[in-house]
Amino acid sequence: MAAADSDTKRVTTLELFFDLVFVFTITELTTVLYESPTWRGLAQVVLMLGVIWWMYGGYAWMTNAVSAHTAQRRLLLLGGMTGYFVLALAIPHAFSSSGLAFGLAYLVIVSVHSTLFTRASSQSAARAILTLAPFNLASAIVLVVGGALGGAAQYVLWTVAFLFEWLTPKIRRAREGGFEIAAAHFVERHGLVVLIAIGESIVAIGIGASHLAVDGALVLVAALGLALSAGLWWLYFGSGDDERAERSLAAMPLPRRSRAALHGYGYWHLPLLLGIVAIAAAERAAIAHPFSELSWARAGLLGGGVAVFLAGDALFCRALEVGSGRRRAAAAV
Repeated sequence: MAAADSDTKRVTTLELFFDLVFVFTITELTTVLYESPTWRGLAQVVLMLGVIWWMYGGYAWMTNAVSAHTAQRRLLLLGGMTGYFVLALAIPHAFSSSGLAFGLAYLVIVSVHSTLFTRASSQSAARAILTLAPFNLASAIVLVVGGALGGAAQYVLWTVAFLFEWLTPKIRRAREGGFEIAAAHFVERHGLVVLIAIGESIVAIGIGASHLAVDGALVLVAALGLALSAGLWWLYFGSGDDERAERSLAAMPLPRRSRAALHGYGYWHLPLLLGIVAIAAAERAAIAHPFSELSWARAGLLGGGVAVFLAGDALFCRALEVGSGRRRAAAAV
């Protein structure tokens, strides 16, 4: 990439096609939490979303540095997409019968990511991924072993993989150095993923209402659910924070830009997405019984999901230096 902050690099249609698999991934995670609104179900979703988002973010970093303009690169990217699709298929029973499939699919995802990233035109980025790839590969192997063993060992090993991945930048600063980020592309790509995730909350309403008669009660609850989803959109996009974040990121020197990107779009987008999944699971339950009280568990998912989203958005704004996010943090509490 000639200039990391080039405004000419935008998200391609192949990347958008790749992101479609994220719709299915979020749908599957939402279904897990909808069917099991318990601490165990929440723990499963957190562990799966954590490792999924780490590598999904990794693909955003990779396509920011590597242009998929050749048939070989496109086929490799489609191979990574296939890995994500198989992983999503394994999500509903990942902690019972399909844990090994989840782990093996993740191993494919990591392998494709590392292979493609070494094609970066920036030598510093290629060297940086070579220092990070062994950590990603180790986490994938831990996931495979955990999925094969199942039971309590799976929870322990998948927790280790989750923590290992997200603590890797603190152990080795590879991901904060050497990478040259094109701000416009990077912000647009992550914004589209958030938009897709918010769209899943609307899909959840539709799924919950698919076998119901369209009466006044259904219309009212559906409208309230749509209003909540619109509120999430307004917080992230409607206030202009995404545009200010792009300008702020582009103005930063490269080492600082990488650090802000890691924290803002890596760490703090994880609670954003978790909040959306929790809200979608609660909305799906609410739409089926419009005037019935939600159980404490599902009410907790709804309120907690909003709180986690607000907290993540506040921390994101702070990391990108587009405001302190104090009002959102206060609202989360």
